[in-house]
Amino acid sequence: MDDTPLLPALTRIAEALERLAPPPVSSLELTSADAFVWHPEPRPHLAPVPQVAAVPIALLQGIESQKALLLDNTMRFARGFSANNAMLWGARGTGKSSMVKAAHATANAEIPGSLALIEIHREDIRTLPDLLGQLRLQPRRCLVFCDDLSFEKDDADYKALKSVLDGGIEGRPSNVLFYATSNRRHLMSRDMIENERSTAINPGEAVEEKVSLSDRFGLWIGFHNADQPTFFAMIEGYAAHFGLPISTEDLHAQAIEWSVTRGGRSGRVAWQFIQDLAGRLGVKIDP
Repeated sequence: MDDTPLLPALTRIAEALERLAPPPVSSLELTSADAFVWHPEPRPHLAPVPQVAAVPIALLQGIESQKALLLDNTMRFARGFSANNAMLWGARGTGKSSMVKAAHATANAEIPGSLALIEIHREDIRTLPDLLGQLRLQPRRCLVFCDDLSFEKDDADYKALKSVLDGGIEGRPSNVLFYATSNRRHLMSRDMIENERSTAINPGEAVEEKVSLSDRFGLWIGFHNADQPTFFAMIEGYAAHFGLPISTEDLHAQAIEWSVTRGGRSGRVAWQFIQDLAGRLGVKIDP
């Protein structure tokens, strides 16, 4: 029997199956840089980041207690000791993500090459178990970082995060810490939690299921809007660092006007003001 007419059909079937099959996971390389971005598709890999957009930790003003807590936790981990997953929560623009990047830079400055910073995007959280499965095989210690993490109604990705943070038979790899920032203390919107309470047969259990995710973080660090003296300390620190030729009196007056137009005072507002001021004064600064 001649099978020649069947060959094109079999070839198309084989090619379709290859497209459906997941691509092989390549071994992750953590020696080419100190920071990476996780890309789970189309081929899982870590993209190296040659230079992290980090602010020197000394320029982060008005958050001294938060700075001390996170830096102590990070340095203990960098030195090979146990440390906690950390949740940095609070008002927007108050330096949460800047603190994570600054703590990582400080650790690597004191102990070169000790920590790899790996950013995972919010939409890729469901692939976190795959990433940790790969990092488990690596000798280098890693900070896995997710910025602006939160969950909405009908979003089940939080279950994957719960499992890898503190649960499952494998548990979190000993060479990995997970740092996250969020505007929400429990990572869930208030109406989402209240909806669970109003529709569940047992409201208490339903709410516990949602808010228990934040309990998986051993370290909670709150950030709040800055008062005026703290705001002044921020802009004075930036102005001195970049050598801006302006008197303290004029600096304060312009900063007040800027914060009023922005509707608040925060580290982000201070940095935006300094960028504008430096441009008007003809001083080039490196963002």
